Amino acid sequence: MTSSPTLATARPVNRWLQLLFGIVCMCMIANMQYGWTFFVNPMQERHGWDRAAIQVAFTLFVVTETWLVPIEGWFVDKYGPRVVTLAGGLMCGLAWVINAYADSLTLLYVGAVIGGTGAGAVYGTCVGNSLKWFPDRRGLAAGLTAMGFGAGSALTVVPIQAVIHHYGYESAFLWFGLGQGLIVMLIALFLVAPKKGQVPEIARVSQSKRDFTPGEMVRTPIFWVMYAMFVMMAAGGLMATAQLGPIAKDFHIADVPVSLLGITLPALTFAATIDRVLNGVTRPLFGWISDHIGRENTMFLSFGIEGVGIYLLSQFGQDPIMFVILTGLVFFAWGEIYSLFPATCGDTFGSKYAATNAGLLYTAKGTAALIVPYTSILTTMTGSWHAVFLAAAALNIIAAFMAIFVLKPMRQAYTKAPVPVEPKPATAH
Repeated sequence: MTSSPTLATARPVNRWLQLLFGIVCMCMIANMQYGWTFFVNPMQERHGWDRAAIQVAFTLFVVTETWLVPIEGWFVDKYGPRVVTLAGGLMCGLAWVINAYADSLTLLYVGAVIGGTGAGAVYGTCVGNSLKWFPDRRGLAAGLTAMGFGAGSALTVVPIQAVIHHYGYESAFLWFGLGQGLIVMLIALFLVAPKKGQVPEIARVSQSKRDFTPGEMVRTPIFWVMYAMFVMMAAGGLMATAQLGPIAKDFHIADVPVSLLGITLPALTFAATIDRVLNGVTRPLFGWISDHIGRENTMFLSFGIEGVGIYLLSQFGQDPIMFVILTGLVFFAWGEIYSLFPATCGDTFGSKYAATNAGLLYTAKGTAALIVPYTSILTTMTGSWHAVFLAAAALNIIAAFMAIFVLKPMRQAYTKAPVPVEPKPATAH
């Protein structure tokens, strides 16, 4: 296979190695979101804090992890990925050290804000860098990067639970926090952004003919359509992520042994492990599919599966085996939003400001996170999780149809529009 002439003119940089660096960093911050559910009940038992009050920390984490990404993305676009990731790794480590010593909800919330800021810096940098290095394979590259965040915590599910059980949740926060933060800071030293001529300029999917600044992007209707769909999809998945432990406890199946694939584990442990693997695998898989059949067609397929999966979980989730299988399906059909939406954003608005633009769209996750604490309140009011599940399933089905009947025609018209020509300034006579 011969390299394209445009690639040969620039100093060679292994873009797959840059992608790998980003994936490793994402793995290191994954526990900050996906490991949180294991700490909720131990903190409640230790301090007597209300469960909904503890989950406010999760909301603060997700809000700061998402809403600050555009600012962090601006720094990445201007100064490169290294310094932003370095600062992010430092904050991630510090946050879990604070959580280890937090003896009040206020201090827990401070740790959540610091951790969210740091995780957002790492997340936004790695996803933005992958979009820049792989304009020809955005779905796959964004998916592999996001896979690190989705599946990166799978290998530490059992170790974290073991440390919590034997040494207390404080030790788990401290040990894993220090280790994760240090590894991110080390990897950050090797991250670089591509220079002109170092990446190919060919893609199978429809792409914009020019680069949109963040200000231009937020003034387009298509951005807000994508934003609304992102919020709809993120809300249900975040509810399952944050409340998986409490849901299993309320279903009275958390510690019931489940045997599948020749493995026997408690239902919650089994579900958490499989969920994280599938939540990771789905991101490059559906990203790769979207590179070939189109972003919107892939959204319709995966969003529809998610809606059906959440509904089935509400109906059959109290059976331990079905709980494990259906939560796996829910996470499998949810995780791909973190590859499909950044890839679609890059295709629609260009590469130059990819980190900032994708970061602005990513704030939809923070908006969705505001809904999570209300799921506990709604469950208390209704006495079950049924209403929460039905609402989440409905949002997913609506988003699936929006992908085909709203987003697809808008994007086809948008990316085929000619590049506007700037008027020349009038010359003085």
